[in-house]
Amino acid sequence: MSTVTLAKALNAGLRDALAANPRVLLFGEDVGRLGGVFRVTDGLQKEFGEERVFDTPLAESAIIGTAIGLALRGFRPVPEIQFDGFVYPAFNQIVSHAAKYHNRSGMALPLTIRIPYGGNIGAVEHHSESPEAYFTHTPGLKVVTPATPADAYGLLRSAIDDEDPVIFFEPKARYWQKDELELPVPHVPIGQARIAHEGESVTVIAYGPTVETALQAAKAGEAEGLSLEVIDLRSLVPLDTETLLASLHKTHRAVVVHEAPVFGGFGAEIAARLSHDAFDFLEAPVERVAGLNIPYPPSRFEKLYLPDVDRILEAADRVVAYA
Repeated sequence: MSTVTLAKALNAGLRDALAANPRVLLFGEDVGRLGGVFRVTDGLQKEFGEERVFDTPLAESAIIGTAIGLALRGFRPVPEIQFDGFVYPAFNQIVSHAAKYHNRSGMALPLTIRIPYGGNIGAVEHHSESPEAYFTHTPGLKVVTPATPADAYGLLRSAIDDEDPVIFFEPKARYWQKDELELPVPHVPIGQARIAHEGESVTVIAYGPTVETALQAAKAGEAEGLSLEVIDLRSLVPLDTETLLASLHKTHRAVVVHEAPVFGGFGAEIAARLSHDAFDFLEAPVERVAGLNIPYPPSRFEKLYLPDVDRILEAADRVVAYA
């Protein structure tokens, strides 16, 4: 066993995927010689060569357009979008072409788009956004996000092996989160949530960067006699509703947590699903704890914008007290 960061686990996942399949290609802005701005791809170009790990121009639409073409030619491209807020120039390529190609032609499109996302790193605008709802709303895409080093490795290997396009969101504030594990770890099936912490009073549903925040809230809640069950979705599309409903049968109350603005966020879909499928045993409305309905603020204000332990506990208290 060794101490492995989430970034190191991603690096190992990419390395093992490149070694296992010569059709896997890794490319994006600064992923080659520099090893990525977060060093997630460090050392991979040296090991596998410039034909398989290479730098691209600063043109996200071209990056994804090239990746689509490569996938159609039998490769398994893994393009990187350097920061979450840079994905929008590639939006048309992703939603109009990558997402629809299989349905349109019957051909597989094995494509994994890596996107570092989320805030809490003290960065300026366009570097701290959470655009997952745009892609979960697009049929034809799978959307996943790990919260631990083990899941970072396992989900990434599953995404690269998948025959459909996968949006792989990496929680950049958790790149340095460490776990004791021995790599490689088993692949994590896409569409399978995990219970990160068992509890009895409230189900707290989180994903990506907010899972650790929810776990901190669960620990703090124990001191107050509040038992929170934390579910790490891991996969947004497809969504593991079975695990969510099983938890609600026990707790009868739910709080959904994400960094994206609350209005129209992915938490609204979860709340709607639970309100419909679990109406008979919900004892309180589903609460949402999320970012504010404003553009991502300057770094000195992001602590006020992001969900934190206090906001999660306050939401949990409200659903427990609901009459």
